[in-house]
Amino acid sequence: MHKLALLLITVCSISFSVRAQGKNNSLKGVPAKERIVTGGGLGLSFGNTMDFISVSPIVGYAITKKFIAGTGLTYRYTKYKTVNPPITFNDYAINPFARFTVYNGIFIQTEFEHLNYEYYVGLGETARSSFNSFLAGGGFIQPMGRNAAFFVMALYNFSYTASSSLYTPYQSPWVIRAGITIGGISF
Repeated sequence: MHKLALLLITVCSISFSVRAQGKNNSLKGVPAKERIVTGGGLGLSFGNTMDFISVSPIVGYAITKKFIAGTGLTYRYTKYKTVNPPITFNDYAINPFARFTVYNGIFIQTEFEHLNYEYYVGLGETARSSFNSFLAGGGFIQPMGRNAAFFVMALYNFSYTASSSLYTPYQSPWVIRAGITIGGISF
């Protein structure tokens, strides 16, 4: 079932990007620096049991007015305070993506993520591992002035595996994100 859904999303993404080459979406004559989109997300949580910081900058390039391709980086810091001494984790990821605006701010997105993460192995020791994910889904982007926009999206992680014997870096196959983009062509 997951393979069929993945195939359908990929086919739709390709057909949407081919349609995006039409005259209404052309960026002919637009300088390259005006096609660059930057932004990302920031997550903060501080409490008695855990501290969490997440920084996720993105940079993309508008191929057409509706089609953007780019990459993001993620750094996550987690500190669990319920043990003595506290345990800290540092996770890093890179995630190239493609986003196509379907209609009035509604978009679809596909993304590959390579995550290098840290996990607890016992006796205050941690280990590192890597996890590759293919994510796809959609969202909504709302302009906030001339060159900025707020977005929210839900992506499904087709590489997710629930396992009681193996540590996995995700609690669920769903990834929910919100953030701001700056620059680029009208959204």
